[in-house]
Parts: sequence; structure tokens; C-alpha cells
Amino acid sequence: MPSPEGGSLKMSLDVEITESGPCLRHVIVKVPRADIDAVHDVAVGELADSAEVPGFRKGHVPAGLIAKRFRRELADEVKQKLLVGSLEQLAEDHDLEPINEPNLDVDMIDIPEEGDFEYEFDVEVRPEFDLPDYKGLTIDRPVREVTDEDVDAYLQQFLLQYAHFHDHDGPAETGDTVVADLAFTHGDEAVRTIEEAMLELRSVLRFQDAELEGFDELMAGVAAGEERTGEITVAAEADNVAMRGETLGVTFSVTAVKKTHLPELDAEFLDRLGVEDEDALKDALRGTLERQAEFGQRQNTRGQVLERITESADWDLPEELVTKQTENALRREILEMQQAGFTPQEIQARENEIRQHAISTTRQAIKEHFVLDRIAEEEELEVDGSDLDAEIQLMAMQSGENPRRLRARLIKSGMIENLEAQVRERKSIEVILEHAEFNDVEGEPLVRDPVATIDQSVCLSSSDTAAEAVDEPAADTAAEDAGEESATGDETGDE
Repeated sequence: MPSPEGGSLKMSLDVEITESGPCLRHVIVKVPRADIDAVHDVAVGELADSAEVPGFRKGHVPAGLIAKRFRRELADEVKQKLLVGSLEQLAEDHDLEPINEPNLDVDMIDIPEEGDFEYEFDVEVRPEFDLPDYKGLTIDRPVREVTDEDVDAYLQQFLLQYAHFHDHDGPAETGDTVVADLAFTHGDEAVRTIEEAMLELRSVLRFQDAELEGFDELMAGVAAGEERTGEITVAAEADNVAMRGETLGVTFSVTAVKKTHLPELDAEFLDRLGVEDEDALKDALRGTLERQAEFGQRQNTRGQVLERITESADWDLPEELVTKQTENALRREILEMQQAGFTPQEIQARENEIRQHAISTTRQAIKEHFVLDRIAEEEELEVDGSDLDAEIQLMAMQSGENPRRLRARLIKSGMIENLEAQVRERKSIEVILEHAEFNDVEGEPLVRDPVATIDQSVCLSSSDTAAEAVDEPAADTAAEDAGEESATGDETGDE
């Protein structure tokens, strides 16, 4: 807070801080009369430089006249200066660590004409807890070498992206493709239909919000003109909240059976991919598998770290923060249900279940944030401009957005602080992993059995348009990588 000399005015505050609940502090601040008068003098001096009063030159109006003529303006200015200055000094002088703005109704506060000025408020603060041991953790690190067999298996899946199909009059076998109309029911009620979906007969048929296990067995031997029926359970994380965990009936009405023919690895096809020969293609696919293995390893170890550092986190959380973030999540879920056409009664029937799910996930995320934030403080980790530049550049590349526009949008929406927090938390995890002891364990297979996928949900209304079923999209990355390697001679693209 500026003084007439341009410095800062240190106030002789009388501050009382008491604990009024979990992570909640009640603060009483008393500003002595001498400081109020000093701030008033500062405000009068600032106003004197610009005040226009008939009969006086600007900057030469007597202080007493300014105080009388601009009484209301000065009262507001003094109140603002006292509140801002005392709150800033409070943050500097007391170890309060607020996580949100003080619960303070400024309009209800008046500065007395005589005597001291006293105000009080409640504010949520960071939870107090003992930082868990985060160095020297023993982490299971999944390790999986990419073998020639992995590359050969991945090559077959990659080639499926370029397969062509021939009609087949006989019964379908595993690996064949059927064209079918799908009808989903919930009890006696029709849920939705998907028309002319191309489905490869694999052990799993995966939708956006559900999986059908044993799909190849269900459809084995089916011929055009026949139907097969089964059941499918909607995923617990489905966007359609009301249908989570529900069992649907599904009928496949087959209209055609097709044999799958993979392309030959001849010069024309390899040239189309932008690779020199079959070995170059396999090298590109090997690089993709290696990056996928590294990505899976990072995700696995990160999950273990978060579990370990929060397993003893039984301390209280700021309930207002938990409530606010839970309500935000709940509103998003309810809005999605409203947009899907659910009645208020149907939404109310599921609201408690939705709320409990939102509370549990929110509380865990907040615990992770506070622990990682404390570790960042302990390790003196900072996020500088170059860190944010790199993050924004990566986000822009992934979204195709101009980096400058993306940055401006993040700043305008207030999301730049969230991005900074994410980078800081990631640095904390990196520190933990740098000091961890790793126990190498055998990783999951890099190449899994192909999965038939269809880019649609099972819970949408029957008016929605069906999408074409495709195989697992992981090979798309490999296709791009193969072309990139030929063009650059370097390791292929991102994961």
C-alpha cells in the first residue's frame, strides 16, 4: 500500500486467528485509528493530484476541502486500501495459507469515523499433515522387451487397416467380418439401434461405454439372414449416468458375411506407406511398440506413486473446496442426463448415487493435489515460463490450435493456473520416481488379441446415426509412424 513517499505503509494490526472447523480459520483483524488516519491522508494526497474544484488549480486544492467535498469517494477508497493492505500484511505476517478468497462481505463493512476499525471473516486453509516418506519408495516397474514375435503380430494388426473384404456365402468364422443391424433393449424398452455395422469376429466387441465378451463365440457359424442375441453390461464410467451398470439385451441381425484379405507387402503397397522395404516397416512398428511400452510403464508407476503417497492420508480436507468441486462434477452429470432426455424424477432417483461417486473421486484427487503440492514446496520445484511454453506448444500441436490463441484462451478462462499446477505436480512425481527403488516385473503383453470396436455408445436414442465399426485404432499410429520414418529417417512420431 503506497504512502505519500511512495513506499509501503506497515500497519500495527491486532490479529486473532482461531480454528473454527476442519481446515477452517476464523480471523479477527483490528486496525488502529492511527493507521486509518494515515491511510486517509494517503488517499487525500492521491486525490488532490487529480481533483478538479472550481476556483482552484489542479493539484492545489486544500486537503481539508478535498476531504469534505469528496467524502464518499474517499470513504470507499480508504476502505479498499485498508482491506487490501491489511489482508496482504496478514498473509505475510501469519502462516495462514488460504486456499480461497476470505468469506468477506465488503459492502457490509464500514470504516468508523472514530476509534479502531475491526472486521472478521472465515477462510479455508491448506490441510495440515505430516508429509509421507516419498523418497526410497519401492515401485514395481513393468518391463517388456519388444520381440520379433511382437512385431510380426503387430504387423498383422497393422495390415488390417488396409484389408479388403469379399462376400462369403458360408458361415462366419473368427477373423471374418459380418455386416449387421444392432438393436439394444432395456427390459421391454427399446434403447437404440445401429444399422449396417461392420463387425470383425473377435473375442471382444468394444463400444464407447460397454464391452461384449465372447463375441466371436456368440457369432460363430452365423450366416446372412440369421440373428444372434446376447447381453451386455453398461460400463460404470459411461457418460449416460442413469444406465451405468445396467444390463442390456442386444440382437445382431446379420445381413452379410465377408472374408478379410490382407494386402501383400509388395513394392506398390510399401511405397504407399512411404517406407523403403518390409524391414523399414517393421522397424517403424517396433518403435511404436517401444513407445507404447514406455508410456504404459510411466502410467503404471505413476499410479503406484499416487496410491503410496495417499494411502495414509486420513487427514481432514477443506470441505468447502470438496463441496464446490463435487457440485461442479454433479452439475455436469445432471446436465448430460437432461440433454439425454431423462425426466426430473428419473434424475432425482439416481442423484444420490451420482453424488457419492463424485464425492469419492473428488476427495481422492484433492488429496493427491495437496500431497504433491507439499512435495513441490519441499523440493523447491518451480514452473517457469519455458515449462508453460513447452506444455502449451504440445497442446497446440495435438489440437491443431495456434499456440498464441491457446495461451490467450487459457489465460482468459483462468485455466493457466490449472495448467501450471499440473506441470508442478508432474515434477513432484518425477522427483519421487528419481529417488525410487524399482523392482522390475514382467509387463503385460505388448500385442493383445485384436478387439472389434465400434465408435458408438449402446445407450443413445434410436435416432442417432450408426458409426462404422473399426478395429482397435492403435495401428493408426503405426501407419503414420511408418510414413514419417521414411520421410525423416528418424524415430517415428509420438505415442
